[in-house]
Amino acid sequence: MMHDEAVIHIRSGNGGDGCVSFRREKYVPEGGPDGGDGGRGGDVVLVARTNLNTLSAFIRRRHWKAEHGVQGGSRNCSGPNGADLILEVPRGTLVFDAESNALIADLTVPDQPFVLAAGGDGGKGNTRFKSATNQTPRKATPGKQGVSLQVRLELKLMADVALIGFPNAGKSTLLSRISRARPKIGAYPFTTLEPQPGVIERNDRSLVVADIPGLLEGAAEGVGLGHRFLRHIERCQLLVHLVDGSEGDVDTLLGRIHILNDELRRFSPLLAGKEQVIVLNKADVRAELAEIAGELRLRLGLEVHTCSAVSGTGLRELENLLLERVPAVDELAT
Repeated sequence: MMHDEAVIHIRSGNGGDGCVSFRREKYVPEGGPDGGDGGRGGDVVLVARTNLNTLSAFIRRRHWKAEHGVQGGSRNCSGPNGADLILEVPRGTLVFDAESNALIADLTVPDQPFVLAAGGDGGKGNTRFKSATNQTPRKATPGKQGVSLQVRLELKLMADVALIGFPNAGKSTLLSRISRARPKIGAYPFTTLEPQPGVIERNDRSLVVADIPGLLEGAAEGVGLGHRFLRHIERCQLLVHLVDGSEGDVDTLLGRIHILNDELRRFSPLLAGKEQVIVLNKADVRAELAEIAGELRLRLGLEVHTCSAVSGTGLRELENLLLERVPAVDELAT
């Protein structure tokens, strides 16, 4: 099961207290203060990793604490700092304050650390307070408290292309043919119960494609799997709307397309405005599918292609289209 939401409680480390100490050595008259500073508390740090795709680690464990700093010692010895707590999360994780629901961070850059909660500073030892008028200070300061915070983690997959469509449209089969992904495939609805990523590789280019569980009319009211997984396609640059073209006339297929697009619109205007390519699947069982695609192209004003995920017909052309429509990283930077 894919865990894409988790609520956790984190706490950074407290700073260690400063030390009150005086030199008490033979032959060292009036040794003076030598209390060291306390160590700093450990930070709670989040790091996004590309090799992770679930928040399951935070389902099994809800409370996370960094180490406290250690109290300072005599002979001007500072206490050791508390160790930072490094939490690895999937790339694309959003971090919200669980109480206010305010967005704290959007972790999209691989391996870049984000300090979620800074540790408390260590206290000052009495050496810090020595002066000409106070040569025997008996004062030290306590370490500062760490930060306690309850946060909600929400994962949005970092995919370039999303496969959307009704159940049994053939999305899982298509993903298995254009990438090395091996999703569960079956001749019954909802074989895909969670988003499945795959990668198209061609020469020096690669695209991440996500198979989104099938939607039904009324998903906004919880029909089928509802809208639970639609947030995973909000980052995608291109939607591939896969339609079962094995039966139904042009009006029937057009109606199915409009129904699904209405569900996207109800979930988010952002999704409704994304670039979309219509792909009629199952060309191996319907010879006139190319003619139907031409009619839909005229009536929708969108790119409409035909393919067969089973026989492989049209898949090479579809891959070329996706690589053409989704710009490379260096092209986005210019």
